[in-house]
Amino acid sequence: MKVDIYSQKGSKVNKKIELKDSVFGIEPNEHSVYLVIKAEQASKRQGTSKSKSKSEVRGTGSKPYKQKGTGRARVGRIRNPSRVSGGTAFGPEVRTYRLKINKKVKTLARKSILSSKVSSKSLIVIDKLSLESHKTKDFYKILKNLELDSKKTTFLISEKNENIFKGSKNIHNVKVLLTDCVSSYDLVNND
Repeated sequence: MKVDIYSQKGSKVNKKIELKDSVFGIEPNEHSVYLVIKAEQASKRQGTSKSKSKSEVRGTGSKPYKQKGTGRARVGRIRNPSRVSGGTAFGPEVRTYRLKINKKVKTLARKSILSSKVSSKSLIVIDKLSLESHKTKDFYKILKNLELDSKKTTFLISEKNENIFKGSKNIHNVKVLLTDCVSSYDLVNND
């Protein structure tokens, strides 16, 4: 499958790029995409909410008074959940929300996302992305030239470039990411 290459001035370059059909030409598997994005979103959760149980609340574990002969109800410990200043009965515990996803499912999801982007013509290949300065105005000119200024856009670059990262930082709905650390959610969450 061949795709047009654009310059950062917005014009087509004479040559085309060949995309592998094994990555960009498969039938998208929506369920694998759902599983991977669900796992990525779940792993962002902290899971640090915690309340103290009756054994963790400050206070003694002994009986406050004898079992019989006082005329009051029997009590086993002073920090019982049913008493004032007692522990919480079934409160939240520290936990992890991570979900296990197989490598093959992750790979299939990534290929499915890329294939659907190519088939819907929402993937653009740029021959070279470079800026002389780190100004937002210069990066916005590139967006204007490519007619991407009103769309939610993700740029994938192969090597780190401080000018591109700093120039795009202040523009709403624009992300610049390195290709080796992009998530599936970042690939889906754009136009």
